[in-house]
Amino acid sequence: MMQTSKITTKYQATVPTSVRRVLQLKAGDMLGFEINGDEVRLRRATPLDLAFTQALEGTLPEWASKEDDLAFKAL
Repeated sequence: MMQTSKITTKYQATVPTSVRRVLQLKAGDMLGFEINGDEVRLRRATPLDLAFTQALEGTLPEWASKEDDLAFKAL
C-alpha cells in the first residue's frame, strides 16, 4: 500500500499514521533512511545506527566547514 505526504517549504513531511503504527514511532524517535540508487527505504533508527552515525562525526572533513554548516542549516 502506498502512503503519501507533502513536503513543506522547510523540507519537512508528516509521517502518516499507518506508517507510525507499523514502525511503532512516537515523537522524538529517530528515523533511518537507506538509499539504494533512486529508492529510499524509511525505517526506525536503531541504537546501532545512532552509534555508527556518532562514530562518523568529525571523520568527514570535507563537510566540516562553516560554509557547509550554513548551507545545511535549514535542512
